[in-house]
Amino acid sequence: MLHSLSECDDPLKAIETFQVENGILLPSLRPMLPLLDLHGVRRLDFHTSVLEELRDKLIAHINELGAKEGRQRDAKLKELLVKSFPVVRVKALRPVVMCILRNTPHIEDKYLRILVRDRELYQDTDTEVKRQIWRDNQSLFGDEVSPLLSQYIREKEHILFDHLNLNNLFFTPTPKVRRQGEVVQKLAHMIGNSVKLYDMVLQFLRTLFLRTRNVHYCTLRAELLMALHDLEVQDIISVDPCHKFTWCLDACIREKNVDMKRSRELQGFLDNIKRGQEQVLGDLSMTLCDPYAINFLATSAIKILQHLINNEGMPRENLILVLLLRMLALGLSAWVMIDSQDFKEPKLDSQVVTKFLPALMSLMVDDQVRHLHSKLPPDERESAITTIEHSGPAPDAVEAYIQENAVASILAMYYTLHTARQKDRVGILRVMAILASCKDDRAYEDPFLHSLIALIIPMSDEFANEDFCTGLFDEFLFAGLTRDNVTRHMLKLLWYIHQKLPQARLMTLMKALQPTAQHHESVHKLYENLQKRVGTLTQEAPAEPMETDFDSPLKSVPTPGPHYVS
Repeated sequence: MLHSLSECDDPLKAIETFQVENGILLPSLRPMLPLLDLHGVRRLDFHTSVLEELRDKLIAHINELGAKEGRQRDAKLKELLVKSFPVVRVKALRPVVMCILRNTPHIEDKYLRILVRDRELYQDTDTEVKRQIWRDNQSLFGDEVSPLLSQYIREKEHILFDHLNLNNLFFTPTPKVRRQGEVVQKLAHMIGNSVKLYDMVLQFLRTLFLRTRNVHYCTLRAELLMALHDLEVQDIISVDPCHKFTWCLDACIREKNVDMKRSRELQGFLDNIKRGQEQVLGDLSMTLCDPYAINFLATSAIKILQHLINNEGMPRENLILVLLLRMLALGLSAWVMIDSQDFKEPKLDSQVVTKFLPALMSLMVDDQVRHLHSKLPPDERESAITTIEHSGPAPDAVEAYIQENAVASILAMYYTLHTARQKDRVGILRVMAILASCKDDRAYEDPFLHSLIALIIPMSDEFANEDFCTGLFDEFLFAGLTRDNVTRHMLKLLWYIHQKLPQARLMTLMKALQPTAQHHESVHKLYENLQKRVGTLTQEAPAEPMETDFDSPLKSVPTPGPHYVS
């Protein structure tokens, strides 16, 4: 165009010729163009608007074609792709090409390779097309999934550690609400109905769980499967051997109850794993290692024990209780099972049922006796006897089993939460004295500490008593202070109860909790904010002046002189 203008005698004529040759070839339109000129509408704007309108109509037509089925549709889409793909790098026309690709069920590798090599084209590619790329490119799929998995872990840890969060606690959301989360929904969309991509995600989750021991990956495994269940992706849920078990467990968690019918279904899944399919136990154990599953199983077990006490029943006679403990044992062995690749269901120690549970129930009976006794008319002698008989140390069997058995540890931890809900200070102190002995330091795991701290904060008045501080801090929390997460939970506790603490105790705690270079930046920030919140209370209190007793008989005794005065 510039060349033509530089060599022509009449530039206006040259411009007009160019417009006629390159404009829209529609005779009825030409008389209207001068009218647009009079209204100040540039030819570029006009042609751009026409292009966009035609592009939108073409995309709508392609989508209609894509909604059909059969070979004729596939042939037509293939023909359109061959003709349009050469202009894929023209931004204005790229949406048309991408629409054709999105509606093409099986895209040839030559097109996919071009999309992968060009970063801009890859970014503009729809997820439906990317799925076909990812199926044969696991590392690229991993790059896409990895940020989502990291985001998921951050979100879970934020709920667990957020010191301002007292209402939306970790175990509050229902399963349905949890799997509506952004990460789960994005992963479900990325997978679509591709079994291969689903298997890749499961392998990522297994690998990360093995590498980090982070149980939130187990949660994501269950939530992702149930999100695909909600979307009715039959191609996947029909081939995942864990689907029916996870679905049944999800229903129990949602209803906060496991009845005889559901217990038979769950037991049936565990009993009917056939020879050669033992590897399924690895995925089932991950499903049961999910903190929400552990919480449900342990809470339900404590409820059943309470029911057995009230009805004078025996633990070993309750089939649902035995099943819950069996599932707990399987969930708690998930990491070891996947790490060793030895897919055998761990046997539940029968003595947990015959010896540990009766000992734990005796603690629960003591709690009930003290509670009932507190409502009776005061009788000093009776009170003393009751206090001595029902407030002493926990039975030796309880401490012995929680040191050796993971299931016993979890039940002792959830019994602690049970006493905290009742605001039973004596019950809390009795179990707190042995909680640090739990096998594999399970009592210092985040979901438990998060729940415990949330239940103890409303009992802030108890922190004025030295025995309560000794039981909680000295006998339990200080034993886990080498862990970064324990520091964070303790800082949250102090954030709310520091005003109730004796000055010396507060000073000791602030000194013990002072973060080091190894602590996370968020710990340093929270500690600094807590210091500001505590304010002058952390400063050493001035020594109180000694009171002078003017009536003292020593007042008349003369003060001796210095020994060196001769």
